[in-house]
Amino acid sequence: MYKLFYAEGSASMGIRVLLEELRVPYELIKSTIDMDKPRPSEQIEINPNGWIPVLIGDESIYEAAAITIYLCDKHSSVSLAPKPEQDTRGLYLQTLVYFSNSVQNAFQLTYYPDRFSHNTDGFESAIKRGISRLYETWKVVDDQIGKNVWVLGDEFSAVDIYLFMLTTWLKQSKGHPPVQDFPNVARIAAKVASRPTTEKVYGSPRNSR
Repeated sequence: MYKLFYAEGSASMGIRVLLEELRVPYELIKSTIDMDKPRPSEQIEINPNGWIPVLIGDESIYEAAAITIYLCDKHSSVSLAPKPEQDTRGLYLQTLVYFSNSVQNAFQLTYYPDRFSHNTDGFESAIKRGISRLYETWKVVDDQIGKNVWVLGDEFSAVDIYLFMLTTWLKQSKGHPPVQDFPNVARIAAKVASRPTTEKVYGSPRNSR
């Protein structure tokens, strides 16, 4: 059984959807995204940054993109990721790393400007740059998808789950662009939202209107 350090609103929700899609047993260990609140000591031992998700299985691992790759390779029979010999393997890895390094970084600028400036005078600039980066990075993703049925092509994959997870962080109250500005992203996110596994974790999109 896997153990997942978990908190609502965090990237651990996307990992939980992935675990549901893989149909493997797991236990949720309550944590928090509030860095001013105590987090489980075992979580800190694995990830000294204090962030989630953190997954314990045969190995202990953190970072959502790394966990995604690890789980999909570990349970390759479910086919939620291209295998190393498949043509889309490179695109799969590229997209996950882009989500993690570029899109998530843009979100961090808007949610955690204190990580990018030593004083409050720089917070506003960091937030503004984060908002512009969200427009830029999501446009890249939208263009990459094009007319594809799913992010990587015709087959649903863990990348689609990751994309949906990231769209749930878009908040117009924070000046973020609405997902509708990126029609291909919005189309795929809506399909992922209606999957039973996603509804189990995030709730039904019909009930959130």
